[in-house]
Formats: sequence, C-alpha cells, structure tokens
Amino acid sequence: MKPFDRRSFLQMLAAAGSAPFVLDIGAAHAETPLTVGILYSGSKQDYGFNQSHAQAAAALKKQPGIKVIEEERVPETIAAQRSMEGMIRQDGAQLILATSFGYFKPHVLEMAAKYPDVTFAHTGGVWTAGMPENIGTFYAYIFEAQYISGIVAGHMTKSKKLGLVAAKPTPNLLRSINAFAIGARSVDPAIQVQVIFTGDWVLPVREAEATNTLVDQGADVIAAQVDSPKVVIETAEKRGVMSCGYHSSQAEVAPNGYLTGAEWNWITPYLVYAGSVRGGKKPEHYLRAGISDHFVKNSPFGKLVTPEARAAADKARADLIGGTLVVYSGPLKDNKGNVVIPAGVMQSSNDRALDGINYLVEGIIGQV
Repeated sequence: MKPFDRRSFLQMLAAAGSAPFVLDIGAAHAETPLTVGILYSGSKQDYGFNQSHAQAAAALKKQPGIKVIEEERVPETIAAQRSMEGMIRQDGAQLILATSFGYFKPHVLEMAAKYPDVTFAHTGGVWTAGMPENIGTFYAYIFEAQYISGIVAGHMTKSKKLGLVAAKPTPNLLRSINAFAIGARSVDPAIQVQVIFTGDWVLPVREAEATNTLVDQGADVIAAQVDSPKVVIETAEKRGVMSCGYHSSQAEVAPNGYLTGAEWNWITPYLVYAGSVRGGKKPEHYLRAGISDHFVKNSPFGKLVTPEARAAADKARADLIGGTLVVYSGPLKDNKGNVVIPAGVMQSSNDRALDGINYLVEGIIGQV
C-alpha cells in the first residue's frame, strides 16, 4: 500500500478553514463503514488531556459512516491489550486510537503485530524501522499555542509575575513552559515566570498548594501543565487571579479570570488516520504539526482580555501560520545565562533538536 498523502490532506483542511470538525474526510470512500476504537487512560471528563481526546472522538462520530467505540480508565497494563483486542474481535474496529503514552510499548506494538490488517495510531510514540507497518504515531506542537497564551498573559499581568504549575521537567513540557515565557516576555522583558514542578502528572493537593504559593508570591496570572488542570484553574479563580488553561478549555470552572488556554485539536490527526484506512493506505508513521495545520488551537478569549491583548495574540497566530514567526529564535539564553540558541539561528517547530530540550529560558524562576 502507498502511504497516505498527509500534506495534500492538510492543505485541504486549510482550504476548508480553521474548523475541520465538519469536513467529510475520505468523501470518496464515505460509503465504506469505518469502526474506530479509542482508549483513554483516565476519565473523559477530566478537564484535561483525556477530555481533549474525547472532544475529538465526539467530532469523529459526526463523520458519515464512522462508528466510534470508546473505553475510558484503561490502565497502561495488559488491560490495554485486552481492551484493544475486544474492540477488534467483538466490534470489528479497523482503526485503534491509543491515546496514552504508556500504551505504546509493548501493548500497541504487540497488538499491531497480531492484527496486521488493523491500523493502530498512538499519541506521542515514535515509530522506528522494524516496527509493524500498520502503526502510526502522532503528536502536536502545543507549545505554539502556549506561546500565544503567554502573549495574552503578558498583556494582562499587572504585577509582571506569572506562575506556572507543571508536572515534570520533561522535554515536551519544558518546550511549552519556555514558549509561554518567551511569549510573555515579548510583551515586556521585565516579566518573570515562576515555575513549580509537582513531581507527577496528577497530584491535586500538591497542585492546589503550588497555585497558592505562586499567588502568595505575587503572581496574578496562573498557567498549568499537568494532566488535569482543573484544580489549578479553580484555585486561581478562588484566589481572584487570572488563569491560562491547558489540554482543553477550563473556562467553565473559571468564568471570571480565565484568559485563554492551549488546546489540542486531535480531530485533525484522527481524520488523517481515518482517511488512510478508508483509502487503503499505510498510516503516517510520524505525524507532527502545529497551529498552521490545525493540530492545536487556543481557547476563546475570556471576558477580561483587552482588545490590545486579543490583537497581539491574533497577530502572533497569523505569523505562526504564515511562517514569519519562529518561537525558538536566537539569541536565546537559559535562566543560568548560557546561550542556548545563538543570534541568527532559528529552531523551527519541527526541528528535532527541540525534542531533547533540557533548559528553562531566561526570565523563568525555577530549576530543571
């Protein structure tokens, strides 16, 4: 089979506008029913990562001829294999979307080898030569949306102190934390971002404590990079400060102080893989993209966001889409004073050098 023409499809998405939810993917094959199985590691209503995938699943269900089977709270154990196998054998799933990082090795690899006629697409994994050809991996450059959130926060702060509650200093998180700070400091270089790492992906008590600590130390805008930011955003709202969300929109729990947020737009890669199955094509093994290809987006602006902040955010988004703005552009220093990107050097969103990022940029208070 030939690989799916991802670039042509993404160009079609762009031509359709910024809301691909109503686009009929694989129109030529729409008469062919497609059953898709989706696994979540947590609740579909976690106001976070799992909910972002559940929203994409809901959009996928609206596509003609597509049936979606879902199972939530599936552990990253042999239970994941049982869930996938049940979807394939009992429900006839032709496409499995495995949304949690720990599902990849060994579970997706083993199931893909066992069921070569089924396509498996995994969030965040990296396909390498020798792995089953029926595996696709996908992720999104959410740090681009975090950069825009940082611009909004930079315009809205009065104390020039921003706080960010994060789980662990992994490369993907560091890339987004830095982008948030770079965006904020593009508004005012005097702005500082204090980061507190909780140590794990879901620690509600620690997340609330960290949020309160940041507010006590003067932060008037709080951002989050944990699996379910609900506690962070709720705590910020109770303390009367502004907030920026992550994964999916948390505006519902912070009607007064929510400014915007960085959101995944998983429906786009979902449609890519649905199209490859319907078209009888190999899955895209390494699918990555950002704002310009509708893989990420920002939450609608909250009521506090000023016209100036909105305009600056909209311009940044347009520049990212147009390719005239690169978030990681030199000269750039880390928060220890070392030059990490020299003047005149730009690391574009798909630069694999960013995959191993291990520093916090200038203006961030915190340690890796």
